[in-house]
Amino acid sequence: MAILTRGLPSSPDRRRDRRRQRDLWFERRARQMEAAIGISQSFFEYVSVDQLLEEVLGTALKVVNARAGAILLADTEKKQLAFRYGVKESSKVLLGTAIPWDQGIAGAVFQSGLAELIPDAKQDPRHLNAVDEITGFTTRDMVVLPLKRWEGKPIGVMEVLNKAEGSLDEEDAALLSVVSAFAAMAIEQARLYEEAKLAVVVRLLGDISHDVKNLLLPVTTGADLLEDHIAALFESLPAAKKGVTARNRLLCDQLLAMTRSAAALLQDRMKEIADCVKGLSAPPRFAPCRLVDVVDGVVRTLEALAADRGVALKVDGLAELPQIEADERRLFNGFYNLVNNAIPEVARGGSITISAGVAMLGGMVQVSVADTGRGMPAEIRESLFTAHAISRKPGGTGLGTKIIKDVVDAHRGQIGVESTEGIGTTFTVLLPVQQSGAPAGR
Repeated sequence: MAILTRGLPSSPDRRRDRRRQRDLWFERRARQMEAAIGISQSFFEYVSVDQLLEEVLGTALKVVNARAGAILLADTEKKQLAFRYGVKESSKVLLGTAIPWDQGIAGAVFQSGLAELIPDAKQDPRHLNAVDEITGFTTRDMVVLPLKRWEGKPIGVMEVLNKAEGSLDEEDAALLSVVSAFAAMAIEQARLYEEAKLAVVVRLLGDISHDVKNLLLPVTTGADLLEDHIAALFESLPAAKKGVTARNRLLCDQLLAMTRSAAALLQDRMKEIADCVKGLSAPPRFAPCRLVDVVDGVVRTLEALAADRGVALKVDGLAELPQIEADERRLFNGFYNLVNNAIPEVARGGSITISAGVAMLGGMVQVSVADTGRGMPAEIRESLFTAHAISRKPGGTGLGTKIIKDVVDAHRGQIGVESTEGIGTTFTVLLPVQQSGAPAGR
């Protein structure tokens, strides 16, 4: 009997092993939900494709504990995959370098639209050894995933390389598939935002609101498909760990709600930008409004981005302001632009404070947005709120400040700016408490 049972785990040991495996399974699912939520938040946090790619790849490497990765986006005119963002330990990253989109493992995944798990890249004849030679990085194990919407062709691929401990496996590939799916949607929306900043693009598009609504259809459809998939997944889970399962289901519901809300917000913002560029504006819809609620919404939307850059967002005294008649949606857009424009100008450790004025001025309330940033040169400050606004951001159009001015004008208010280089900038907004004689639009 001793010989027959030697080396075999006892019944308690088997139960412990099963519990350990079950716990690992739930841990992976929790990481999957965390990754999906992190990517979905990028709808709100990042409107720059480059910033978004950095966040996407960082999330992917973190959730599977991998040492390196790259994102390649498709150039349809040249039929190439171009390295847009990469992270590799002790090596150069080939940003801007392109490969034919039908070569290498990346090309194969782009063409097929199917993810691949490669245990040993050196044993795969499709692996491009030349890339390793140029970068000085040795690729070992890898997962390569298409970046694509729920339906349609891929827009690029994501590579995740060399797990820090052990090797990348099917569980890692499944986890990364969630990241890649939401990343593709987020990249598409960020691209739309960047294109919409260009006045000439908006003019050519015509009724951009209608176009964006159509372009966002894959996002909302994808959310519906994901909801069905998640429901089926949770129904198949074991009865054990019900508390963990319920928490993960709640996270999924929050993620889906965030995705749908982000799509609606983007459509609304795109219409606002298009109207601004075309010189058109729908009549404001005035209704009782609390400025503290508007600003709190802006802060909630941007606080993760600000925290990532080490910038504190502060609100002071707005709760004491009286209720005003305003178009809440437009005020949100105006203050969103003021705060969002300020964040890149403030060094780590600095702050942006949205505060109420000390007193009402002639039936108006005063709100200031003050930052501790680098300030503006005179030529930029003097061009603000004009048709010839200057932007010093790469690819900037100055459109954001025009939107702000349009919002203030629609409320029959006033806006001014004071700025000192090396000290900071303060925008002061005056808004009437009542819109006497103005069309209510309700």
